[in-house]
Amino acid sequence: MYDINQSQMRKAFACKPIILALAALFTSNAFAEETNIEIAPVAITGNPLGVDSDELIVPVSVLNGRELSLRREGTIGETLNGIPGVTATQFGPNASRPVIRGLDAERVRIMQNGVGILDASSLSFDHAVSVDPLIIEQIDVVRGPAALLYGGSAVGGVVNAIDHRIPKEQLDGITGRAETRFGGPDNTRNGAAVVDLGNGQFAIHADVYKRKTDDLDIDGFAVSKRKSEADGTPRENRGKLVNSSSDGDGGALGASLTFDNGYAGISYSTMNNNYGTVAEEAVRIDMKSDRWDVASEFTDLGNVINRVKFRMAHTDYEHVELEDGEVGTTFKNRGVEGSFEAGHAPIQTGLGNLNGVIGYQFSNTNFEALGEEAFVPGVNSQSHALYLYEELPIGNNEKTQHKITFGGRLGHTSVDSKDNANFGIGQNNSFNPNSFALGGLYSLNEQWSLTGNLSHNERVPSYFELYANGAHIATGQFELGNSNFDVEKSNGIDAQIRWKQGKNSFSLGAYYTRFNNFIGLFDTGEIEPVENLPVAQFRAVPAVFKGLEAEGKFNVANNLDLTIRGDYVHAKEKRTNEYLPRISPLRLGAGLQYQLNRFSIRLDALHAFKQDNTAENELATDSYTNVSALVAYKLPTKLNLELFAKANNLLNDEIREHTSFLKDISPAGQRSLLIGLRGDF
Repeated sequence: MYDINQSQMRKAFACKPIILALAALFTSNAFAEETNIEIAPVAITGNPLGVDSDELIVPVSVLNGRELSLRREGTIGETLNGIPGVTATQFGPNASRPVIRGLDAERVRIMQNGVGILDASSLSFDHAVSVDPLIIEQIDVVRGPAALLYGGSAVGGVVNAIDHRIPKEQLDGITGRAETRFGGPDNTRNGAAVVDLGNGQFAIHADVYKRKTDDLDIDGFAVSKRKSEADGTPRENRGKLVNSSSDGDGGALGASLTFDNGYAGISYSTMNNNYGTVAEEAVRIDMKSDRWDVASEFTDLGNVINRVKFRMAHTDYEHVELEDGEVGTTFKNRGVEGSFEAGHAPIQTGLGNLNGVIGYQFSNTNFEALGEEAFVPGVNSQSHALYLYEELPIGNNEKTQHKITFGGRLGHTSVDSKDNANFGIGQNNSFNPNSFALGGLYSLNEQWSLTGNLSHNERVPSYFELYANGAHIATGQFELGNSNFDVEKSNGIDAQIRWKQGKNSFSLGAYYTRFNNFIGLFDTGEIEPVENLPVAQFRAVPAVFKGLEAEGKFNVANNLDLTIRGDYVHAKEKRTNEYLPRISPLRLGAGLQYQLNRFSIRLDALHAFKQDNTAENELATDSYTNVSALVAYKLPTKLNLELFAKANNLLNDEIREHTSFLKDISPAGQRSLLIGLRGDF
């Protein structure tokens, strides 16, 4: 269960400098006494009907409250790395997207408050995600296809970062949190604070954060021994990952009118991030993203339509790549995305009451790349889709629940490139992706249940898969797209067995996904004569992804909990029977947590096995064991303050994530200690 105080779901205020952020917490005259409560694990993502995560068909992991606070890392990818089925691209410590079940980039949809983020992070591994974990209040991770509700780019899964920047509930008073951290392998110095205040009808939210890091400390050389032996790359830069520092900040203001049956609100947020790209010692990225959000939801409306929800975001994203301080290439992405959803009242059937929603989703974005390293033209992308999701509970026994879920999505998308001197006359492509799913949950008894999900998913090729034609320096390749691609089609099955009794729980799941035409970037074996780079081309090939996931939590003694987890992915191209690149190896992990009064101690170990099931021209990675420890102490004050210390990589292993494009030149940090203070009211 999650340990939170009575104000957990609506937290707020901060000041930009770290000291002022803490001062906001200490000087408030509206502190509440600490009250620890237990709440059910609730997943906002993955089910539009708002059921608990225990009742979802698809596997969902939820991080919030104290658990999220103590787990935060510098990126969304690293914050989630280690959850069963989830790894990270790890292009150095500053750019890392989640990888779910071996799928990344355009197959994992990253959202903020239920609306897709708009940046350039899927275009290139060195581009950071435009969401900072410091201000996030909850992260939902859907493992497996969620294309019905969120589009074809969710064929691998969904990561939804929730920040409560638009208050959704009535608030009479003030709530907030503040947090600061120092240390770690990158000598991080960061702080964040958020506040919400309201008078019962009108609520205001504010947050602000500041993050600064130095170059990452590593044990040994940045270049792996395997790479040096394979191509003669010298092993230099011992002890430091050169050009991996960062300096970022951001904040937001939001407000909403709240009612007994809903809310309507608006927010504005900004984010700045300047960081080194690791792959090129003289290149830094200076990123800025401004976003406006509008959202509303009303319930208990009537006997036909009983709920409506509207969400929309406009984003203005830009980053420049600085080469020795001079602007080299500029990437821009501007656009709007939103959805309107209506839920119908329960419909009585012979088996039970049918509940569901119908929704409309839309987006319109304009991407531009300007400069010497612009390997894709300007592109306008527009999409429209209708979706339906229905649940049919079966039986009236509250102790054993059964249900069937089904739904579909019909869409139309256009991806049109613009005329460009380097890319020629613009091209127009349009697609009609359609997806369908059928799932079920069967309760064997009060403790045991089975879930299963069948899905057909269609994904529209991304703009860079269609139109790329140039040198991509970050990956060291000359990339070629294919404007003749059709929609990427896949069929999958996902099943889980779950057990829960009191505080103890366990789940074991398996999945199998077959792609008719998996679009991947493959080395052609040729060298582009002008840029002198290996040529890589996007091709569509049949492929199969299959794997296992397990996790459990057990109360083994008073105040002592044991957690276990594990995952395995196996991915091959079917035509040649070759392994696909950057697939995570088998991982097994376990942890112990002891809590007594104000003290909490946690010890975790994650072992990743050697990965030698590699693609052509891909190097293997050795096994590693990452042992970490956490000690936390709640201070004996009227304020709800907690002091904590985190030790990472205690064995000082050389950790190279196989999912990372830079695994052979950018290892994870060495053994380190981080100290922090968090508090809420």
